[in-house]
Amino acid sequence: MKNIFSNNYFRYSLFALAGLFLGWLIFHSSNKVEVKPRLVIQESKTTIWTCAMHPQIRMPEPGKCPICGMDLIPLSQSSSPVDPDAIHLTQEAIALANVSTSVVAHQKPIKELRLYGKIQADERLLQSQVAHIPGRIEKLMVNFTGELVHKGQTLAVIYSPELITAQQELLEALKTKQTQPEIYDAAKEKLHQWKLTDYQIANIENSEKIQNNFDVISNSTGIVTSRRINNGDYISQGSVLYDIADLSNVWIMFDAYESDLPFVSIGDKINFTVQAIPGENFSGNIIFVDPVINPSTRISKIRVEISNQSGKLKPEMFVTGILNANLREYQNSLIIPRSAVLWTGKRSIVYVKQKNSDEPVFKIREIELGPYLGNSYVVLNGLNVGEEIVTQGTFSIDAAAQLEGKPSMMNPKGGETNTMPGMDMTNESKSKADESMSGMDMSNSSSSESIQHASFMVSGNCEMCKERIETAAKSIIGVSGAVWDDKTKQIHVEFDSKETNLDDIQKAIAKVGHDTEKYKASIDSYNALPECCKYRK
Repeated sequence: MKNIFSNNYFRYSLFALAGLFLGWLIFHSSNKVEVKPRLVIQESKTTIWTCAMHPQIRMPEPGKCPICGMDLIPLSQSSSPVDPDAIHLTQEAIALANVSTSVVAHQKPIKELRLYGKIQADERLLQSQVAHIPGRIEKLMVNFTGELVHKGQTLAVIYSPELITAQQELLEALKTKQTQPEIYDAAKEKLHQWKLTDYQIANIENSEKIQNNFDVISNSTGIVTSRRINNGDYISQGSVLYDIADLSNVWIMFDAYESDLPFVSIGDKINFTVQAIPGENFSGNIIFVDPVINPSTRISKIRVEISNQSGKLKPEMFVTGILNANLREYQNSLIIPRSAVLWTGKRSIVYVKQKNSDEPVFKIREIELGPYLGNSYVVLNGLNVGEEIVTQGTFSIDAAAQLEGKPSMMNPKGGETNTMPGMDMTNESKSKADESMSGMDMSNSSSSESIQHASFMVSGNCEMCKERIETAAKSIIGVSGAVWDDKTKQIHVEFDSKETNLDDIQKAIAKVGHDTEKYKASIDSYNALPECCKYRK
């Protein structure tokens, strides 16, 4: 073996074989590296470009959106299956449309009623100070309205010829008191009937002098609300001299619409504030609900009684009350925000976020609503606990669904859009797209030829105005929906053009006291509005 390895030829041959083996290993590895990129290139997918505001646009290469001119963005491909009727939006579109969602859950249904009213004097504490004897007013001791008087205080001095005669009869009867006590008692009782006190009668008997003038004594304590006499006036028996109101207790009279009455019960607590006393809160319980509704204003009076020993509360002050009505028949119900609901006629719809999806995917769903709670609704049917719904940006999602021809608020069954993806739009199409995306103005859009939508200005101030305006619009046959916004002063109505028109709707609203774009309310209907609803300056 030693001789073999010492042979030069053998060693050269061994080095050559080792070199060939190393070369084979190197070139074999490089061939694998060259093949791998070719396989990757074959498996790569083509990127699709879309618009953040118009997700129906699909382009094979980057560029500008044919609708709004925005730069296209790459469309993320989701591996999870998507419902063909659902609307898919990118994260950028969600951010631009300011879309937010919330999870549906059971809540305690409390309906918040905002009521407006005035302070009034307690009718049970009103007194009329009358003259019990005829005569002439010699002097007024209380001579202006608003003065505080106390029981037993002298209000006026009266000269009365009839009273002079009665005093003479008393003095004559006093002489025969021992022999004819009946005559004495009758003369004394006559003075008692004229409201003379025992002290006054005793003075007459003791002095044995006839008094020409007599004092009118107050029967109660309170504020003089009306003075009906002047010095020198001649008065008859029973004439009203003063109206006196005891304001130690007052009534708070709230106005409630007939639609609010099912949620109002005697004993319910109302928290209220007074415009003239900012920063101070008051509360009281309902003691009476007027069973008769005013035919002009469609309101019923609700009475709350409250102590007013401090005298802060004065009649005719404006008050604003909050009544939290607990809807016991809807306990532990599903509650959703008002902003989550879209209305079209009698249909109420929401957009539900689909589960098991990498990107935001929403699908329309029709639901059944219960009572309106102020900023939320009770859901009777159509949603389940734990589902996630859109609470802000609902109009934007619905607009995207309309553009893609998928089921939407105005097109429940869906359908092809007027514009194919990747094609430029006409001016008319762009206008319709912009109008739909705004989510606000839906005039002249309908699911059938006769159903129309329109918006117009209506003057008003508060929630009471909102209720009155919407009720008046819905009272017209053919009007299926009406929503008035107290901030923009616009009402959106849905109506059947075969049964009514905008003129009839505006006339009905003006008839209840609210000016519209075309018709002005009459003076009588405007004056019949509560003070908080009067909008004319």
